[in-house]
Amino acid sequence: MAFRAELKAHILAAGDKTEPSGGLRDDEPWFGPESRLDLDSLDALQISMAIQKKYRVRMPDSKDTRRAWSSLLSLADYLHQHQPA
Repeated sequence: MAFRAELKAHILAAGDKTEPSGGLRDDEPWFGPESRLDLDSLDALQISMAIQKKYRVRMPDSKDTRRAWSSLLSLADYLHQHQPA
C-alpha cells in the first residue's frame, strides 16, 4: 500500500499533474477516454524516464509495458516483477 502511494505521487509529479477531485483509484485508467488524468504520449515518456531513474526498471515499448501502464495497480505489479534485486 505504501509503495502504491509513493508510486502514485511519483507519477503525478513526473507528469506534472494533480490528483483528480475525489482521489485517484488504484485501478483507474491513466490513458484514454475514461482517464481523468488526461495523460498523453509525452507524459508517458516523462513518467517512464522518472520510473527508470527511481526504480531502475526500463520500460521498453512492448505489449507488457502497455498493459502495465493501464493503472496504478498494473504498474506496481510490473515494477515488483521487473525490479532488480
